[in-house]
Amino acid sequence: MTPKPKPLVALVGRPNVGKSTLFNRIIGQRHAIVEDLPGTTRDRIYADAEWQGRSFLVVDTGGIEALAEKEKGQLKADPLATASAGFIREIREQAEAAIAEADIILLLVDASQGLTSADEEIAELLRDTAKPVIVVANKADNEERRLNAVEFYSLGLGDPMAVSAYHGTGTGDLLDAMVEMLPSAPLVDDDDDETLRIAIVGRPNVGKSSLLNALLGHDRAIVSDIAGTTRDPVDTYMTWDGEPLILVDTAGIRRRGRIERGIEKYSVLRALRAIGRAEVALLVVDAVEGITAQDAHIGGYILEENRSLVLVVNKWDAIPKDTYTMVEYTRELREELKFLDYVPILFVSALTRQRVNQILPTALRVRNERFQRIPTAELNKLLRDATVAHPPKSFRGKRVRFYYVTQAEDDPPTFIFFVNDPTAVHFTYKRYLKNKIRERYRFEGTPIKLEFRGKPPKKERK
Repeated sequence: MTPKPKPLVALVGRPNVGKSTLFNRIIGQRHAIVEDLPGTTRDRIYADAEWQGRSFLVVDTGGIEALAEKEKGQLKADPLATASAGFIREIREQAEAAIAEADIILLLVDASQGLTSADEEIAELLRDTAKPVIVVANKADNEERRLNAVEFYSLGLGDPMAVSAYHGTGTGDLLDAMVEMLPSAPLVDDDDDETLRIAIVGRPNVGKSSLLNALLGHDRAIVSDIAGTTRDPVDTYMTWDGEPLILVDTAGIRRRGRIERGIEKYSVLRALRAIGRAEVALLVVDAVEGITAQDAHIGGYILEENRSLVLVVNKWDAIPKDTYTMVEYTRELREELKFLDYVPILFVSALTRQRVNQILPTALRVRNERFQRIPTAELNKLLRDATVAHPPKSFRGKRVRFYYVTQAEDDPPTFIFFVNDPTAVHFTYKRYLKNKIRERYRFEGTPIKLEFRGKPPKKERK
């Protein structure tokens, strides 16, 4: 992983103290899932933020529970916490990783509940870091709670700052204090729009997080056999062969009728939004289960968003093979996903890391295809050859006449055909022209758009 492009601020604390609410307040949008349920945030979640002209990254983390007492069964059972009961150690490890890479740490405590043993345990952990720490007494929604926040001074980490992340009270003063602590090194104008963003998407439990960890070479995301482990999109900054990348692990996308209300619903919506924000999507399918209607549905959504795509068949190590297994499997995939016949297919195993090293080079290759520009002269020669080889038939009693074609833009590649009557172009002939373009210029893994416009009268052209 590359050095952090911006200073990093980590939000830590025990479950349900309002870390995700403050995270959303700082970045100015609802990015992290907010729910009155301990353990909602599991992986660490990154986003860009800015205050007083200073840019920085902020990371939300899962709630750190009193691990030793939890494992010994000394804590009271909380029915709300059962959703993350199997992930206590993993969540803690993710939070500790965020602490290790942070420049500033915000320790959130709950002013409405007062000081707890879990707060003291986390404070003890932070005292060993030798990093700047601000104690944030959240949920200080009234004067009494703001006055009582002084009890958190006993944590030994300086004066606590009373805020209400939900209402925004005191958050400006908090950000002022935090910005003063940011590293004084000159900031680089880092524009993530120039960084390739790759979204890892697919159905639940197909191995997306395992694939992310295999690509990184270490455990970046929590991996579990329980469907739905990943809830928020998780951004990871890295480089590949000198190219800066952002890998985005997403929640599994279920069929609409099977999406539960609440947390899962919002997780899926964020996964779909992550596709729209990416340049390239890795659609991960399960080699053992084979292609499903939901895989096709997700592929269709990626196509609707005009994102480049690589089809990654995971768990290939679990498939019995002979000489023709890969060829036959490819044929079945092409048959089931006819509308994605331009997409490269990789057969990998996140478990054994078989062919995992081919994924990022392929993603970079299809990204570069998005920016391919075809000279107008070449396009018009292709159009003449195509219409001569297969003249368009009459449609709705009209015969189309093609004048010329030009590539109007890239990202995605868009071609405009000027004709006498756009309504006279049958959809099968549109598909024919698209195939002729792909035969010559490929645009591997990248959707292309064709538009048909009527040629303006001569007076307008002048």
